[in-house]
Amino acid sequence: MANDTYNSPFAARYASKEMQYIYSPDFKFKTWRKLWIALAEAEHELGLGVTQEQIDELKSHADDINYDVAREYEKKFRHDVMSHVHAYGEQCPKARPIIHLGATSCYVGDNTDVITMREAMLLVKKKLVNAIASVAKFADEYKDMPCLGFTHFQPAQPTTVGKRATLWLMDLVMDLDEVDHVLDTLMLLGSKGTTGTQASFLELFDGDHEKCKELDRIIAKKMGFKSCFPVSGQTYARKLDTIVCNCLGLIAQSCCKFSNDLRLLQNLKEIEEPFEKNQIGSSAMAYKRNPMRSERIASLSRYVMIDALNPAWTASAQWFERTLDDSANKRISVAEAFLAIDGILDLFINVTSGLVVYPKVIEARLMSELPFMATENIMMDAVKKGGDRQELHEKIRQHSMAAGAVVKVEGGQNDLVDRIAADPAFMTTKEEILAILKPQNFVGRAPEQTADFLNEVVNPILKANADLLGVEVEINV
Repeated sequence: MANDTYNSPFAARYASKEMQYIYSPDFKFKTWRKLWIALAEAEHELGLGVTQEQIDELKSHADDINYDVAREYEKKFRHDVMSHVHAYGEQCPKARPIIHLGATSCYVGDNTDVITMREAMLLVKKKLVNAIASVAKFADEYKDMPCLGFTHFQPAQPTTVGKRATLWLMDLVMDLDEVDHVLDTLMLLGSKGTTGTQASFLELFDGDHEKCKELDRIIAKKMGFKSCFPVSGQTYARKLDTIVCNCLGLIAQSCCKFSNDLRLLQNLKEIEEPFEKNQIGSSAMAYKRNPMRSERIASLSRYVMIDALNPAWTASAQWFERTLDDSANKRISVAEAFLAIDGILDLFINVTSGLVVYPKVIEARLMSELPFMATENIMMDAVKKGGDRQELHEKIRQHSMAAGAVVKVEGGQNDLVDRIAADPAFMTTKEEILAILKPQNFVGRAPEQTADFLNEVVNPILKANADLLGVEVEINV
């Protein structure tokens, strides 16, 4: 990679080779040739003067693109599609007269964009399924481990480490549903002509409207799609790009939420992201273990969520049957949304498959707060022994405030248990109170909810997508 010109961080640092290839010129121009072959075959099948010999010649040069020739033609024509039409024609002299017959530039340009988005989305789905599998394994392993819950990042009712992980999982499951929906509803532009009226094809087919309709159906089938847009201008509705990028934005939201949780947990020293043996956390503070991968997830996720606004503005600004103010923006914004989400999912899989859990720290933090949460149980036991609920409530309030002051003002240990045990109004001993303070007694159905969610929702997803599992991710820096 050259050091004297701009290098995209997506190529150098973030996106995988697989995603970079999908958005490479080679994938693009090979797809153009596949579309020209599909058009020729469809026109042949519908009775136009396109011969099988011409089709076979096109197929024989589908992959060996003469890029040097295309570049020379583009210098001459200043038109990328026509430069490749002529370059293809030099390799296929018999088929030259029928390449791109009846089509406009958007036939290859827009249809290739949709095909590229589909291929990219399939890779995203593959990695998303593996991300789900990684978190599911973690959730199952730690479904019974109690931990302190937080609301407003303030100590709250206990949950379990695994149950908290199901919150990350639920987001990803919703994302996968949206990915599947987008993949299921993607449509090609088809062959619509310069303003979407198919006028050129109606002329070629001598006014046969049914053959114009059949042309779209054949092309869609040959390219692996269920249908084409039923109506369009010269381009497919740019709203499609918005739908696709919004879907990627949903995944970014989920991954960012996870990364924020993990960064907080790492600060609490309860759970950490993987830290390699020779990794340096800080150039100045040698002891530091900064959550740099989680921070990168958050950073890239922010980019994807904001980038999703680009297609929205583009779609809203199109004039009538088409303008060209979409082109420069969409070739950057859509591609980079996929490149970024690809890097995010690689990081997500890497981090979740190597999470480091510190049970002693988790237990210590939970036990420091548990006495406050056990006061309701303690009060009810005292009422059963004849105590006055209102009086006991006030005493607990007073003892809790005093114990809280010891912790927050004096920096001491929570002595609420000792205070309650020493108060005769509660008619209990310290040993009896400690018997109540078993973390498992305060997590509700967290373990059962986790097991049910994994068995009823997640595992069926993983079983249905078993062929996608086993992705190996590589983190460049």
